[in-house]
Amino acid sequence: MPNRNESVRFANGSQQASGRMRLSSLADYAVVMMSAAARHCGQAGLVPAIDKKRAKVNATTLSAETGIPLPTAQKLVSRLSLAGLLESSRGTGGGVRLARPPAAISLADIIEAVEGPIAMTACVETGKHDCGLEGSCHVRPHMGVVNGAVRGALASVSLASLSRAPARAGAEARNAPAFAGAES
Repeated sequence: MPNRNESVRFANGSQQASGRMRLSSLADYAVVMMSAAARHCGQAGLVPAIDKKRAKVNATTLSAETGIPLPTAQKLVSRLSLAGLLESSRGTGGGVRLARPPAAISLADIIEAVEGPIAMTACVETGKHDCGLEGSCHVRPHMGVVNGAVRGALASVSLASLSRAPARAGAEARNAPAFAGAES
């Protein structure tokens, strides 16, 4: 029988067994890399793009800038491109750039590009019926709402907000949102 105390489970089967919700290393790296791409490509409002064209950056540069191993950075570029979050081109002047403005890319978009749909429990995954408690569970009908709330919280955090320079510690404490991850 599956453990009811499992953490977040993604459609690709990955999960955290530590008893707490946590991003996989690959999803964490994807967020770090997308944030670096937003800063590097001039779309976070930090670096002006040359000739009003969006600048490109390559996986080698993103790897060096973030500390993510190059093979992992290349794998992430591929997955993020397939998900429509990055545009890539080969050859001279090639590289990657954001497919949309950073304000239009959410933390949920990035996580789902790497891990698949966010599912708090197996019963919220379409077509999954592998829980031994499914027949008598009174919570199952409500898990869709819970799952939607978690996904909504992740969707409310934009790549633009993750790409800005962090606020000073004192200002950050005074302007902290009501819950972690919320944007003001």
